[in-house]
Amino acid sequence: MFALVDCNNFYASCERLFRPDLVGKPIVVLSNNDGCVIARSNEAKALGIKMGVPAFAFDGLFKQQKVHVFSSNYALYGDMSSRVMSILSAFTPDIEVYSIDESFLRFDGFDYFSLHEIGMKMRKAVSQGTGIPISVGFAPTKALAKLANKIAKKRPETGGVYVIDSVEGLEKEIATFTIDDVWGIGPQHFKRLKGMGIKTVLEFTQLPDQWVKKHMSIVGLRLKRELAGIRTLDLEEAKPKKNIAVTRSFNENYTDFEKVKERVITFATICAERLRQQDSYCNVIQVFIHTNNFRPDQPQYNRMITVELPFPTNSGIELAHFAVDALNRIYKTGFGYKKAGVLAMEITPAAQAQRMIFENSDPRHAQLMAVMDKLNKALGQQKVKLASQDLDRVWKMKQERLSPRYTTRWSEIITIKC
Repeated sequence: MFALVDCNNFYASCERLFRPDLVGKPIVVLSNNDGCVIARSNEAKALGIKMGVPAFAFDGLFKQQKVHVFSSNYALYGDMSSRVMSILSAFTPDIEVYSIDESFLRFDGFDYFSLHEIGMKMRKAVSQGTGIPISVGFAPTKALAKLANKIAKKRPETGGVYVIDSVEGLEKEIATFTIDDVWGIGPQHFKRLKGMGIKTVLEFTQLPDQWVKKHMSIVGLRLKRELAGIRTLDLEEAKPKKNIAVTRSFNENYTDFEKVKERVITFATICAERLRQQDSYCNVIQVFIHTNNFRPDQPQYNRMITVELPFPTNSGIELAHFAVDALNRIYKTGFGYKKAGVLAMEITPAAQAQRMIFENSDPRHAQLMAVMDKLNKALGQQKVKLASQDLDRVWKMKQERLSPRYTTRWSEIITIKC
């Protein structure tokens, strides 16, 4: 059996942890630079606030309905997520952290235990240990565990835990769930299935395997079998990233090449640091620059370039050098640039790096980068930089409504008045 554990309204729940006065109040959390709504409490959902809408479009409603608006506090959310996952791992060693607020757990060999009781203990342990409310869905497959979790969340009588552990229970639930509620069914497949009169999960599982494989590929066939109760997906191990991207919007339009260049160098060094964290090299980088697409009254220019490196590397010095060369090839004067980014691609394990005949990464850089990483870990991110970076500048998102980082900053720890 699998369990899918989902933290309810996770970002909003994190904001409530140290603010009991917000219980029952509408809360929304905004994306990077306070752009769009990316999380809502149930009270905010009831007001008709949609996901992904620009925050400025709801300014009037926020004030009228006294909605509490927060900037994304990733330090707080990441730390609370780590605490939740640590508590869950005490119930079974087989755990896959699926996202910041979701995880799959495998409960093989628990035939003589009550999974519902285990689910209730998980809810109690997480609530006592972190204050975060969770929902738990048990089922024979990962796809069905997702459905079970939705049932646990939507039906108050379940107590936040729901178990699908019988053929009768399975058929009953998939006969009532609509196909658009299924994890893995995209808009195009939903449109096709709806056109064929396929409305429920049960009807989808009754389609011939050959048709599903032909029109929805082997991925769709696996999903069909999962929904029919046949396990085809297992827990996934944490794997090194295949691509690493660092992209940022600027706080203003940059018309000076040196300013754009400094940002690109910084993004390249961050890519290199992340490569070293997973003990990898990259063989290709991609650099892009954008003007402000939301200002049609201004001249527009968007360019991207992909560069194959002469040798694999994870040196910040070398990646910065290659990134600047790429920028020189696509930069044009006369434009105000609003965003840039660097992507590290074709990533390979450092132990399998292939040496070239004529040119290779400078071996001295490995020791230098190790020292920089150690110092930055101790002193704070980007404290030690390359000389080509702005030493006084620390990139900062627009976070006008940022709550304190209660659990990761001594200077922002909660104060209790007795």
